[in-house]
Formats: sequence, structure tokens, C-alpha cells
Amino acid sequence: MKKSVFKFLNNINKKILPKLSDKDPTKLTKFQKGILAYRYFVLINSMD
Repeated sequence: MKKSVFKFLNNINKKILPKLSDKDPTKLTKFQKGILAYRYFVLINSMD
């Protein structure tokens, strides 16, 4: 069940949140770093 929730959140993240992979992580604002960390956390928990 936990994995399916994270897969659902990952699909929402792909559609709604901006991609930050093409930007330099040292030049991101705190808010953008938070989004990046959240996306990473959801991605890792949705994988096997």
C-alpha cells in the first residue's frame, strides 16, 4: 500500500512540479531545493 501511494505521488509530481534537473543545484533557492528534495524522497520510496 505504501508503495502504491508513493507511485501515485510520483505521477502527480511529474505532471505538476517543475523539473530542476537541468539547473545547477548550488544556484537554486531554498524553496527550489525543498521541491528537489521532496521529488527525490518520493521517487526513492516509489521504486523497488
